Order: sequence, then C-alpha cells, then structure tokens
Amino acid sequence: MEKVCAFLKEAGVYYLATAEGDQPRVRPFGTAHIFEGKLYIQTGKVKPVSAQLAANPKAELCAFKDGVWLRIAAELCEDDRVEARASMLNAYPNLRAMYNENDGNTQVFYLKNAKATFSSFTAPAETVEF
Repeated sequence: MEKVCAFLKEAGVYYLATAEGDQPRVRPFGTAHIFEGKLYIQTGKVKPVSAQLAANPKAELCAFKDGVWLRIAAELCEDDRVEARASMLNAYPNLRAMYNENDGNTQVFYLKNAKATFSSFTAPAETVEF
C-alpha cells in the first residue's frame, strides 16, 4: 500500500473513474494519504463524484509516471470521522483554502478490497492487494 500511495503522490495527478447509472465518469484527483493503515482520497460532498460513490462505491484509479501506469480497482468507503478529514487536510495544507474538516463538505474515502496493478511495456505486471 505504501508503494501505491507513493506512486500516486509522485505522479501528482491520477484519474478516478466512477459510474453514474450506465455512464462512466472520469476526473483528475490529486490526494493520496495513509491514515490508520488505510489509503485515503479526498473530495467534496457537493461534487457529483460524491453522489456517484454513494450510489455505487466501486471505482478505479489510474496514474502514469515514468513509463509505468498504475490501475487500482477498489471499493471507496467514506470515513466520516473528523480525525480522518483533519489528517488528510493536514497532509495537503493547500486544500485548507477550500476545505475544513468541520465544513460539512469535506469528504474522505479509504480504499477497501483494493487490487493495484503496476504495468509497463518493459517489465512484467506487479499486483498489490490491500
């Protein structure tokens, strides 16, 4: 999991895919943080992605860096504790211009039943589950 989190941070941007009914939705994300032994991402409750994950928590993430791509299939589980939200915002202080752990909007999710696969054209695929 640590390798996956480090890759996402080093890539800077990864793409999160969700479903809205029968329509896939993909958008860029930039947060990845380990809290209490789980990998977390962050968004806002006012965004469509929040409603999409509430309706169907299965999602995929994809990032690319230095000729290697990472795909992660997982369930995203909301952690509504203020401690989890604060930990994420403390890890990304630039987000505090838009979010606060007590604003009723900040939302963090941890990845559950995650299967992460590192791939490239030059090496065999490597899978990590967490």
